Amino acid sequence: MSNVKITIPADFILGAAASAWQTEGWSGKKEGQDSWLDAWYKNDRHVWHEGYGPAVATDFINRYREDVALMKQAGLTHYRTSINWSRFFTDYEKGVIDEEYAQYYDNLIDEMRRNGIEPMICLEHYELPAVLFETYGGWASKKVVELFVLYAEKVFARYAHKVNRWFTFNEPIVVQTRVYLDALRWPYEQNTHKWMQWNHHKNLATAKVVKLFREKGYSGTVGCILNPEVTYARSSAAHDQQAAQIYDLFYNRVFLDPLVHGEYPQQLIELLKKHDIKWDYTEQELAIIRENTVDELGINLYYPHRVKAPSRAWNPETPFHPAYYYEPFELPGRRMNKSRGWEIYPRIVYDMAMRIKTEYRNIAWFVAESGMGTENEAQFRNADGVIEDDYRIAFISEHLYQTLRAREDGANCQGYMLWAFTDNVSPMNAFKNRYGLIEINLQNNRERRAKKSAHWYRTLGETHTLQLNVDDEWK
Repeated sequence: MSNVKITIPADFILGAAASAWQTEGWSGKKEGQDSWLDAWYKNDRHVWHEGYGPAVATDFINRYREDVALMKQAGLTHYRTSINWSRFFTDYEKGVIDEEYAQYYDNLIDEMRRNGIEPMICLEHYELPAVLFETYGGWASKKVVELFVLYAEKVFARYAHKVNRWFTFNEPIVVQTRVYLDALRWPYEQNTHKWMQWNHHKNLATAKVVKLFREKGYSGTVGCILNPEVTYARSSAAHDQQAAQIYDLFYNRVFLDPLVHGEYPQQLIELLKKHDIKWDYTEQELAIIRENTVDELGINLYYPHRVKAPSRAWNPETPFHPAYYYEPFELPGRRMNKSRGWEIYPRIVYDMAMRIKTEYRNIAWFVAESGMGTENEAQFRNADGVIEDDYRIAFISEHLYQTLRAREDGANCQGYMLWAFTDNVSPMNAFKNRYGLIEINLQNNRERRAKKSAHWYRTLGETHTLQLNVDDEWK
């Protein structure tokens, strides 16, 4: 280990992220404005840790001024959140805006700007309106693509003069993977055909929104926030290398390639055909995707994904799943976040950065989420009542170091954003694992209190310097 000091460039983003549904709560929500998340919670509440869900969340919708003041106190340069599509309209087909909810966003964005914090807005962070899921099957339908573009048009018309950086989706692969590929979330349907259809329609929706934004002549950028799983093979043997390549194809390149290069990988199309996966697309849709690639990417990075060649026979009665080609592999001796069950391997940031540099035209990007979720954080509270989260400071330091090192080596990386600004609700885990710079006390009216990491994060921006001990192999 060596002590290293590295400079943080003056224009480098040091921000934090959240979403509407994980923070706002249901205060002021009207009949018929449920999202898919709300419907899941109402239909399947028992799977959410201690019954917490999006109903109250952190009550950000009523406490945003207090929270923006805390953002400034923590030294955030940027804050990324979403607009809740399910709440922005009272009529999704006609595009009738809920004025009360829209005004809240006018006020929030203005408050952030007054405090010197740049807003970054995502149009969909799992907040598909429940009625569109129930009526059309959600993103399985081309009608929903049209309605999403209508939603984007209304949002841009209202806020484009206030917000310069827009993102169509956060982690567009996640919902359909959990629902239709793995059948782990409500309504639990293993259907690989629907999984690929959702992927395609989200790629198409992104391209159409990019096209709309440019045709309207708005200033700013439109991107997408992905969660590529940085994938490592167990060994250099050909069968393990193939397992990693195919995993990457299905979970990463299915969005990376069309968003940045404008086309799906040919190998992916051939494998879907080989396994008789039916998904509806047209040459016109492929042309729209080809001609309207994104301006930038946000990349969410938490842990590595390791795979090996499968060692078991595939049940012929089981519908096709990409796991036909791989099995998970657990690296012996790996560092672990035991609360979350995730490996800690900061090198994923550097490796992803170099891949974007060499394979994805060195497109502008930033770390859009990176964070350390910890259970029972109250055990680290000191005599003054402050949570001493040195483990979070170490996690951020190591991942931020890899980000800055990649930038020095030519990666077009614009910054690092922490998940999350405050503790907030996660799908199923609710408040079980805490991620925030700011503590949310559920036993005391959701009182906010800065953790040790919040004060440390502020010093990063003030000194423009990161200092830490790193493994010599990373230097």
